[in-house]
Amino acid sequence: MSAGAEALRAELTRAARTLGAPADIAPLLERPRDPAFGDWATNLAMVLSKALGQKPRELAQTLIDALDMRAAGLASAEIAGPGFINFRLSADTVANGITALVDAGAQYGRSNAGAGRPVVVEFVSANPTGPLHVGHGRQAALGDAISALLEWTGWEVSREFYYNDAGAQIENLAKSVQARVRELAGGSLQIPEGGYHGAYIAEIAERYVAEHPQDAAGDDLDALRRFAVQALRGEQDRDMQAFGVAFDTYYLESSLYDDGRVEKTVRELVASGKTYEKDGALFLCTTEYGDDQDRVMRKSAEKGSGYTYFVPDVAYHETKWERGFRRAINVQGADHHSTVTRVRAGLQALDIGIPKDYPEYALHQMVTVMKGGEEVKLSKRAGSYVTVRDLIDEVGRDAVRYFFLMRKGDSQLSFDVDLARSQSEENPVYYIQMAHARLAGIFRVGGIDPATIARDVDFSVLSLQEESELMKALLDFPALVAGAAEALEPHRVATYLHDTAGKIHLWYHKAHVLNEPEPITRARLLLARAAQIVICNGLTMLGISAPDRM
Repeated sequence: MSAGAEALRAELTRAARTLGAPADIAPLLERPRDPAFGDWATNLAMVLSKALGQKPRELAQTLIDALDMRAAGLASAEIAGPGFINFRLSADTVANGITALVDAGAQYGRSNAGAGRPVVVEFVSANPTGPLHVGHGRQAALGDAISALLEWTGWEVSREFYYNDAGAQIENLAKSVQARVRELAGGSLQIPEGGYHGAYIAEIAERYVAEHPQDAAGDDLDALRRFAVQALRGEQDRDMQAFGVAFDTYYLESSLYDDGRVEKTVRELVASGKTYEKDGALFLCTTEYGDDQDRVMRKSAEKGSGYTYFVPDVAYHETKWERGFRRAINVQGADHHSTVTRVRAGLQALDIGIPKDYPEYALHQMVTVMKGGEEVKLSKRAGSYVTVRDLIDEVGRDAVRYFFLMRKGDSQLSFDVDLARSQSEENPVYYIQMAHARLAGIFRVGGIDPATIARDVDFSVLSLQEESELMKALLDFPALVAGAAEALEPHRVATYLHDTAGKIHLWYHKAHVLNEPEPITRARLLLARAAQIVICNGLTMLGISAPDRM
């Protein structure tokens, strides 16, 4: 909430307490649906009516009479309907808010709610079995934007990528590359059941033979496995670099087995008394923690005696707790929904103080790619799916990031390639970036350095409704960032930027900035600079550029 709104709420709280309201009263302020009603509205009189023994409209007037209008930063307060109070901020309050915004510059919107506490955000975490598909791309955009929101609100963020480099899929990868190597040696192609068929497998096989001529027949499966995993890890890293995403740490699933972490965690769970054996298998009592049935941890001998997939996940998350992350967030596909209860159950069963909602999850739906009105399903290299790199090559990083973030993560997303490539107002990222470019153009055309514009302006000379609405939107930005960070919902920022860009375009077409009487020009220059800062900060938060020219 803006400083002006906070001052109003503080004064409302003081006035209500003088009338006998409880000490913990927290007045709710909302923007009126119709801007003509003012800047803020409250239902406080209706909330307190019964407790204070007054009719809502009468109490509303009593509250208004008790307000220090100057301390609240108000020009007026009016009663509406059954007892709402509508407020209009004074020109000085608005001016002070806009001036503070410009003075804050690139820091505007930041807060210290996290107080420097550490949080690990794990995302992408793809099996190194192929190029990253568009689902991974959506997850990368979400994870990076959630991380940025947390950083903007004062958290010490560590971005982490967990490589699932162990298990049956990795074995199938190695055997698929082996089949291609043997094909190169003159044999028939025999991709194993559940194997990988993309052209990238043939590329890896060719590189393997070139670098390992002593194993031209592909007999060393362990070497093939290591080579293929390393090659695909490198490719995935390059995909993320192209997408502008960088990780602070990488964690290998295989290391959990190599250093005995999985065995250690299993011993701890057995010692906790939350496991039992049945029909030769080891079960975890997950029903004690909300699961619909107890889950197998270690399969019976006749089924392979291996650990089920959630066991290393529990071990991995125990390391997060031991590394000092008292808050952990996982950004994963909706297909991981069933994992949530099992991992949390395992962590609680360890009985080492891990809370029941650890880790937090931000789940997302998959992506459908459309082009020419039809769904695109195949990549030239990956074969069975569309890759992140395909989209970046088609429409550019900025458009890919915005389109992945413009809908709530748990909603289905249809990525329209034609729309993302278009340079029109229908393309939302182009629309937002054009707003920033237009604002930059004002200063360029006027030959004005934005850093030198005056701060002591009179906003009362601005009479356009579009100016009032734009100022409100700009002053709402810090509250918007705080709310998006708390909810882990970057789409709120994307939506805000699009809505605010609309207000900028309306204002730009209606208001003249240069060649007006000096008081108007000074005020509009400050407003233009404030809008430019907010759009730039919001785009930066989402990992999208803010061009000065389009």
